[in-house]
Formats: sequence, structure tokens, C-alpha cells
Amino acid sequence: MSRQDHQPRRRGSRGRERALLVQVTLPGSDRDAACDSLAELERLGHTAGIDVIGSITQHRSRFNPSLCIGEGKLSDIQLACRQGDANVVIFNNELSPVQVNNLDLSLGISVIDRTELILQIFARRARSAEAQVQVELAQLEYLVSRIPVSAKQQRFQGGIGMRGPGESPFRMRNAPMRRRITYLKKKIDRIQGQRRRTRQQRRWPLVALVGYTNAGKSTLLNAFTAADAYVDDRLFATLDTKTRLVRIAADRDVLVTDTVGFIRDLPHGLIASFRSTLEEVAEADLLLHVADAEHPYIEDHCRIVDATLKEIGAGEVPSLFLLNKCDRAAGRAALPALCDHYPHAMRASALTGDGLDRVAARIDAVLSTQARTSRDNAPARRSRKHIFE
Repeated sequence: MSRQDHQPRRRGSRGRERALLVQVTLPGSDRDAACDSLAELERLGHTAGIDVIGSITQHRSRFNPSLCIGEGKLSDIQLACRQGDANVVIFNNELSPVQVNNLDLSLGISVIDRTELILQIFARRARSAEAQVQVELAQLEYLVSRIPVSAKQQRFQGGIGMRGPGESPFRMRNAPMRRRITYLKKKIDRIQGQRRRTRQQRRWPLVALVGYTNAGKSTLLNAFTAADAYVDDRLFATLDTKTRLVRIAADRDVLVTDTVGFIRDLPHGLIASFRSTLEEVAEADLLLHVADAEHPYIEDHCRIVDATLKEIGAGEVPSLFLLNKCDRAAGRAALPALCDHYPHAMRASALTGDGLDRVAARIDAVLSTQARTSRDNAPARRSRKHIFE
């Protein structure tokens, strides 16, 4: 078993949470992807307003079922927390309720995993009433799933003439949360119904901006439409879907919608809760996949986006591929190789506006082809592919 010592960092501002990051990797794990995932976890911490004091990585043959990490590494974490005055430990691995409980007791401070951190960020970033409902549902379902159930829990016995062992204390304690979950699901169903009726009345084609978080989708929406979408160099800067009408050609208007960014290990509960929002992607006429040309792991990010699109039912929607932030990536030696790897990708900078006229012309050409096809042929199943011509 190999170990990597933690690297203490400069202390942050007073009054903020201070976190130590922990990651366990297994045999066969991609080392570069693991490093990028840990760096991404640090950025998630900063987005949540947390000062990261350092990180510890352990390579194991398998996860410890009671602690996730080894008992020897637990001592290193305790020492690092004392030295760095940490008050929270964030694991880059999904933890079971038993592991969280054991780690809480052993370390004496709060322990959370990547999923819980993302849920906290979504809760802080949600602005619209719809996003707040979706986040609350994901949080409640996560909370209910994290409370362990013991088979030995005593049940309240039913009265005379009643069948079964009755309700367990666990279920009775969580009944209010389950009622709230039922209420929120019904509310989201109503939102989905409203969206479907709105889509049926839609007059213009819909182009959905999709991509990894912080790829520049909101900046691109602002550049296309002179909109006021919030932009910040943080992960999940915006959660609320914005749709604007854009004139991309003299005789063509389209609706352009900005969607929530994807990320590695995006909690399934969030995907399910945001399904009403993500239906906009699945029902779009065209996807514009925006990728950060400056990021060293762009290929990994593109694979994650494609996998998430398939999960939400948008895997067969026609798409165009855009390498964004080419102004910042122009000086990198890897850019020519990246362009060779994606030979049919469009290149642009949403920040400077360079190349956006070519993007608009390409969208217009694809939608014109779709319109001619729909007139000449019966509706056919759309295939998910990058459209090059």
C-alpha cells in the first residue's frame, strides 16, 4: 500500500469552514483522472465557500467497509486536521451511512462526501422557485437514503384486528420527510406538465447549450443574445435555465437555452430531480456541445457529457461541437493536437466573440437541413451524431 503525504496550505479567512480532502483510489484507477477529480473537488470546496487546507490520498486494494480508508491512514488524517485546524473532512469517494458515522466518531469533526458537497452547492446556488424545489427533493431523498435501517429495530405492534408488525421507529421518524418528498414530486410533475404545454406552443427551433460545468455556456448565451445570465469562474455558477430568442440569420430566429453544467459523478438524485429542466435538452432540435479548449482533461469531460446526455434521454439529439475559450488556449502547444483530434469542431471564444458568426452560420445551416428533411420525408428517428456538413 503506497501513501501520499498531505500538503498543508496557507490558512484561509477567519470564520470560513476549513476542510481536508481525502481520496481513496483502487487498482486500475486512472491516475490522471484521479488527480483531476481531486483538483475538481477542491474547486467544488471553494465554490461552497470552504478553505481547503490540504489533501490526503491512499491507494488501497479495496475500500474498508467500516471507514473507507485504512486505520493507519486515519491517524494521518487526525494529525493533519489538528495541524491545519480543519473542522470538516471531505471524501472524494461515496461513503455509506456506517462509514460516515464511524469517521465522525473517530475524527470528532464533520465528515461529508462528494455527493453531499454538490448538493450543498446546488442548495446555495438555486435561485428560481423551480430550482429550489428540485434541489430540496434531491436533498431529502439523499437524507432519507443515508439513515441506516437496522433489522433489529423494535416495531410498534398493531392493535386488535390489525395485521403485520406495525411501523418501525425509523419509518415513523422519517414520515414527515417522506410526505414532503411526495408533495415535491407532485409539484415537479405539475412543472413538467407546464413545460410540455409550452413546448407544444413553441414557434421557433430550440438550440440547447450543453457541456461540462464552467465550459462557458452562460458567457456564450450572453454573447449571442446580450442577455444578463450570471457568469462566474466557478463550478455550477448558475443552475437556473435561461432561454432567449436569437436571430442567427436574416430570416431565422431560434430559441437558445442555457442548461445546468454536467460534472464527474453527478449525483443520480440530482439528475432525477432536475429531469423537468433537463427535458429541455432531450426535446431540443439541436444541441451545441460547448467544451473548454483550455482544460487539460477535455477529452475526459466530453466523455462524461456524452454519458450524461444518454442518461437523460438526449443521446440521439443531433449536435454540434464547439471548442470554446480558444483565445486562452491559443498559446498552448496542445491546441493544434486538439484540433486534429476534433477536426470538424468549431472554434470560438464566447468572451471575445471571435468565431461566433461562424457558429451562428453553422446552426442556421443545420436547422435549414432539418427543415427540408422534415418537409420531404416522414418523421424519422433522430440519431445522435456530430453534424459535420
